[in-house]
Amino acid sequence: MLNATHDFCTIPMPDEHYGLNDYSKGMPRWCPGCGGHSILTSVQRVCKDLQYPPEKTVAVSGIGCSSRFPHYMGTYGFHGLHGRAFPVACGIKFRRPDLNVFAITGDGDCCSIGAGHWVHAVRYNMKMVALLFDNGIYGLTKKQTSPTSPLGTHSNTHPEGSILPPINPLQTTLGISNASFVAQTTDWNVAHLYATIRKAAEHPGFAFVRIVQRCPAFMRDLYADLSGNPENLIYLKSENGINLEPNAQRKFERVIEHNPLNINKAREHAEISDGIPIGLLYQNTENPRYDTYGAHNLGMNATDKKQGIRELLDHYTIKNNNS
Repeated sequence: MLNATHDFCTIPMPDEHYGLNDYSKGMPRWCPGCGGHSILTSVQRVCKDLQYPPEKTVAVSGIGCSSRFPHYMGTYGFHGLHGRAFPVACGIKFRRPDLNVFAITGDGDCCSIGAGHWVHAVRYNMKMVALLFDNGIYGLTKKQTSPTSPLGTHSNTHPEGSILPPINPLQTTLGISNASFVAQTTDWNVAHLYATIRKAAEHPGFAFVRIVQRCPAFMRDLYADLSGNPENLIYLKSENGINLEPNAQRKFERVIEHNPLNINKAREHAEISDGIPIGLLYQNTENPRYDTYGAHNLGMNATDKKQGIRELLDHYTIKNNNS
């Protein structure tokens, strides 16, 4: 029996520890089998493992099935207008760089009406995680062709099949000035999905993640064969990329060694058409960030701000030389 004179082993505990329940809210209303469920769980796990305070975390979305996301996070959220997730997220990050921001968007929301904002959000390179839920269809409005729908997709807008080639979100992002993080994963490989979102959350800049997502309601056949056959996933392996446990890595039958610093190789891999390349295609941690520029005056008190305004107005004062 130990007495009071003996030393005991103590484990320091944080003042506050957050569990998964702290990041969840409500019952998700996505269809059974929708990839949104696994994406939501992965984001919640990342928030828990990185111990993001819920009151310091915000999820921002536009319009679409993906944009229900903020309603299911036990954090702050902003459900914005169609295509406007990125300007809202950038505005939040610009004035509150202390917040952990997740920008949630879909293939229609991002690549169509929001395409202009997508371009500039990448160029601004503010620190946030941008998740593109790409199921190749407008799901919320019940099956219209989206910018990423494969050629020949039968939909309500193209009943005889779409006639234009789709946008490649990876190639588009890699082609934007100041792009700093581009990755791809799928909703059905949960280990890789989680590892990719966590890597994105730790990136010092705008981390763009395209998630190849299943839609069981309107695009049931699009990824049915791909998701059921491990040979269809191509693992982009790198010690600086998306690292998985050895058991998870062994499940991939097709592996490509890839250096994420090589943007030209990233563009080549983004064009692979006989499978889905998943991993970190490109990362540059040295790119300039617009949120660091915007944060330079956040520590000013009210008196300093008033004085700054007066000095600026004095610069434009018109003086009478005759006086």
